[in-house]
Order: sequence, then structure tokens, then C-alpha cells
Amino acid sequence: MRRLKKILAWVAIVGGGLVLAACVFLLAQDQPRPTGEEGEDAEDLASEMESAIDLVGWARTGAVRWTFAGRNQHLWDRRRGLVRVRWDDVEVLLHEGGSAGRAYRNGREITGAEGLALRQRGNAAWVNDSFWLNPVAKIHDSGTTRSLVHNDQLLVEYESGGLTPGDAYLWHVSPDGEPYAWQLWVSVLPIGGVEVSWDRWITLDTGARISTRHVGPFGLAVELTDVEGAATLADLIGDEDPFEPILD
Repeated sequence: MRRLKKILAWVAIVGGGLVLAACVFLLAQDQPRPTGEEGEDAEDLASEMESAIDLVGWARTGAVRWTFAGRNQHLWDRRRGLVRVRWDDVEVLLHEGGSAGRAYRNGREITGAEGLALRQRGNAAWVNDSFWLNPVAKIHDSGTTRSLVHNDQLLVEYESGGLTPGDAYLWHVSPDGEPYAWQLWVSVLPIGGVEVSWDRWITLDTGARISTRHVGPFGLAVELTDVEGAATLADLIGDEDPFEPILD
């Protein structure tokens, strides 16, 4: 018993030391948000990034599906602005941009306050996960500003939109216009300037290019799997319409 207590004590000491070291490391990474210069050079770099991910191909992508971080399964009918999110035993059908729709658990519709909570959770997941799917396509959204930093980095600031307006992202861009990393100044993180990679690019049938792997501090990775896109929902999944329950 004494030996077990000693082992547990050492585990606690080592574990506490690792946590402290991680905290010190993260605090050392904290950086102020940079300032850049708006104008033609910034817009040129933004256009190069859009060409690298084939923004025209993305416009042709009428439907897309993917799984985010092994948790949330998404089906997005971009033509009609309809969203399906699945996690665990829950399925939520939504009209894009809010919590209007229907929620199900094990195939049984959930209404009332519980149904609303599920729809709100589904919408929050979709807003976050669809942003990670193709944020380059959103660098000219309403409420954004773009500025050039160090001649080869693009700072995109979001004054409105999403769940956390005020966030900013500094894109690191290769000479051919392809993003390979970004740094984040976002309200959900306690420090600024966390760097996350953009790699393992794939090309959808429509020509749009999607990065499916993002590695941050300590090697923590977020992956997008089962990513597929097509010109129409029917091309992607067949003739059956899963959104029929929320159609007017």
C-alpha cells in the first residue's frame, strides 16, 4: 500500500509538472495581434489564395458532406441553404443561418426546450465546422477586412458573422498562393497567435480544394474525413431528399 501511495504521489508530481510546463509553453506563445496594410497588395494576395483553393470550383459545389474531428457528420445542401448534422444518436435538420428546423434522437422527433437545445447545438457545430471546411472562401465575406503583413501573410479580421465576431486569422501563404498555416486571435482561446497547419489537401469532383488536416501545439490535430462534394445534392447522395421534413 505504501509503495502504491508513493507511485501515485510521483504520478501527481510528474503530471502537475507537465501541466505547468504546458501552461508556461502556451503563455510563451502568446502574441499580440499584428497590424497590416489594407489595399491592393492585400487584395492581390487574397485573390491568389482564392485561386489556389479554386473559388470557382467551390461555387460549383452545390452539396458537400464531411465529418469534423471524428465527431460531427455534416451534409450541406448549399443550393438550398439546408444543413444536416449528426452526432451520437442525434440528427438535426436545419435551415442555414439559425436553429429553425427539426431534431431527432434515435429517429424520434424531439420538440420543446430539449429540441431547441439540440437544434442550437447542431447550428453551433455547423457554423464552426463549416468555417474550418473552407475559410478561404469567406475572406471576402461582409464584415471582413484584409491587410498585408510582412509582404506574404494575410490578416483577415471578422467584425461580424459567425458565433464569435471580432476574431482574426493571420494566413501564412506559400509563393503559389496556397495557405499552409494560420495563426488565430479568437475569443475561445486564452492566448493569441496560436499557429495551426493547413495540409493534406484534396480536390473535390467540382475542382474545389480542401485542406483536411490541421496540426496545432503539442501535435494536436483536427482532421476532416469523408469529405465529398458535387454539383447537386442528388449527384452527391442520390435522389432521396433527407431535408423533406423541413421543406415548406
